[in-house]
Amino acid sequence: MFKKLGLLAVCAASAFAMHNVELNINDKDLEFGAKVDMGQFNDTVEPDSVFVGAKVLHGSVDNSEFSSSSDMQDYYEVNFLMQRKVEATDLVIGLGVKLNGAKNFSSVPLGAEASYKLAFSDKMPLYVKGAIYYAPEVLSMQDAKNFLEYRASLDLEVIKNGSVTVGYRSLDTNYTASAGGDKNYNKSVYVGFKFGF
Repeated sequence: MFKKLGLLAVCAASAFAMHNVELNINDKDLEFGAKVDMGQFNDTVEPDSVFVGAKVLHGSVDNSEFSSSSDMQDYYEVNFLMQRKVEATDLVIGLGVKLNGAKNFSSVPLGAEASYKLAFSDKMPLYVKGAIYYAPEVLSMQDAKNFLEYRASLDLEVIKNGSVTVGYRSLDTNYTASAGGDKNYNKSVYVGFKFGF
């Protein structure tokens, strides 16, 4: 409970400087995330290049490999991303690091993200996005053995700075053999909204 309140307080305190917020849902899962553009605070940082964010996912047993809801807790993460646009293209690539956690599980995955604006969509831009993060055993703590996350989504910007998204995510929280072995925390399709500020 205190973790949730703390996360909400951090999000509320920095709301005036958020780069974007997102809400993703399906029949069983609820995910909320926020990112702050560090270029708004520091003149030496180029806007839309360095982000700090947080995310929480309330997952369901129906979309996981856990046997009961008592075995699961909400998934939390704090993330850092550096990205840049590839010159003369609509491709944006980035490198990131996260600190994440769930029940008796924490890791520090490293990863890459990419976003590409499709050329035929000037009036209503359509973006194809993907991300992959991995934490080997050396970056896994508590009962964690390793972690693998991958995501893919299509984002349609229906109004300026407002997008509808359809995506797929897989959060593979692999525990040590003594803690229950490989357990996929969440594998599901979702729809959602993203708002930029």
